[in-house]
Amino acid sequence: MARILIADDEESMRLLVGRAIAMDGHDITTAEDGAEALEILLRDDGSYDLLLTDIKMPVMDGIALALAAARDFPQLTILLMTGFADQRERASGLDAIVHDVVTKPFAVADIRAAVADALATRRAA
Repeated sequence: MARILIADDEESMRLLVGRAIAMDGHDITTAEDGAEALEILLRDDGSYDLLLTDIKMPVMDGIALALAAARDFPQLTILLMTGFADQRERASGLDAIVHDVVTKPFAVADIRAAVADALATRRAA
């Protein structure tokens, strides 16, 4: 299946999303913030199929991470998550590099469907 990097500063969210996506057989790596996620991407030479990142995080937020990841690894599919309307608005201009923005809170089925859709779109491209 796919290699997915999850970046979220809330441990409970990383665990929930990681378990949900792993149910579909994906290989999951997690990061506590955008800076750690970018370090992982650079270390692994961008060898991930999907970056799933929260927008609002300390150190480096998800939008800065998405911009850096898209610059360095243009083949990487990016999916953002947020529970804040203002953060969703900030992401609205990133359609060229971000597949979608998933609104928190979400059901396990919703995040699994969003990931499946992002991966299907990636394969079709």
